[in-house]
Amino acid sequence: MVAMISKLSNHLYAWAKGRTVLAVFAALILFMVVTLPLLPKVYPGSSSMKSLDDPAFYTPAQVFSILEGWGAEGRTYQLWLHLTWDIAVPVLGFFCLGLSLSWLFQRSFQPGSRLRKLNLVSLSSAFDLLENFSLAGLLVAYPAHPAWAAWLKTAFTSAKFAFLMALLLLLAAGLILAARNRFKVLE
Repeated sequence: MVAMISKLSNHLYAWAKGRTVLAVFAALILFMVVTLPLLPKVYPGSSSMKSLDDPAFYTPAQVFSILEGWGAEGRTYQLWLHLTWDIAVPVLGFFCLGLSLSWLFQRSFQPGSRLRKLNLVSLSSAFDLLENFSLAGLLVAYPAHPAWAAWLKTAFTSAKFAFLMALLLLLAAGLILAARNRFKVLE
């Protein structure tokens, strides 16, 4: 397992060329710019739907109340959304963040430094995927109310936002350290 993690970290460093980082970032932005305006057209009522993706802490009763409020058509839309669009965003986000961290850390830490493995914190985007899959599970199970699944969804949402804060701090630290080294690759 450790070898696999090191291999993934090394791949991110090998791929972390300026053009690649910019291309992945541009792909993420383009995907968002093109697809976000289309989402309300797929289901016109989506803009007024209460989201379960924000950082609020939800009890199972609140989760099921929101699911009920979506109605059958809204639940179908949410299932479709969380199994398509909301899968692409975390995957693109992983590559964008992982490559960005790797690019900055190549300029922040010596090649042998253990701190270089922090580029793998970008794998925390998996919590977003797990959150989406758990919500999809709740939607498929509806009208059943498995409280454990609602708690799991809430835990994944909380973890997603906690790791997002950690990623932002790592990006800021990498930017400061890389700037201190005048953005030169350390060897």
